[in-house]
Amino acid sequence: MPQIFTPKANTWIRVLILALPVLAVGVFALGYGLTWSGYETGVSQVKKQPIPFSHRHHVGELGLDCRYCHASVATSAFADLPPAHTCMSCHSQIWNQAEMLAPLRESFRTGKPLAWVRVHDLPGFVYFHHGIHLAKGVGCTECHGRVDKMSLTFKTRSLYMKWCLDCHRDPGPHLRPPDEVFNPRWRPTGDPLLQGKKWMEYYRIAPARSLTDCVVCHR
Repeated sequence: MPQIFTPKANTWIRVLILALPVLAVGVFALGYGLTWSGYETGVSQVKKQPIPFSHRHHVGELGLDCRYCHASVATSAFADLPPAHTCMSCHSQIWNQAEMLAPLRESFRTGKPLAWVRVHDLPGFVYFHHGIHLAKGVGCTECHGRVDKMSLTFKTRSLYMKWCLDCHRDPGPHLRPPDEVFNPRWRPTGDPLLQGKKWMEYYRIAPARSLTDCVVCHR
């Protein structure tokens, strides 16, 4: 009676048994890596905009306050984008013939807003309010990074749920004095634990457990 399996079959079965766990771990590691990669999160990726606006120049070099362009950021959920006439308050006088600013002049002439591409874009099922975070001492750079050093704006944080929860569970290290909220160059001094406790008390922030309730972000 002919044999169905050759003597080598035992070897191949052993190799397969050993390979399956390795393959499973490899697939898991690949999926995990992709989930947290810049390809998926958008971190460090620059999006093409109608105008190559430089925060490094306007904020870092000229010292413009965030609220000059994002006028409603301290009071509303949405940070707001500057209308063309805000930009033209300067660019009607300087760089007023620059080719790269042609879309701005056209927007100002026609009243049609520039189609800026959002860099920090949360899903529709997530509720986020800029105003309350700023009022509680969370600086702009906590979420947006050092925009004053960015020639072109890009994400520095994943904005994943885990990232938000890490801050909500322990807000103290992310807080700062009220007059430094819009200062991208501010750095904490002293013992971080004591400073965190101090600002938690100052801003009367509720215990961290209430900040992780589902309804805080999903309404």
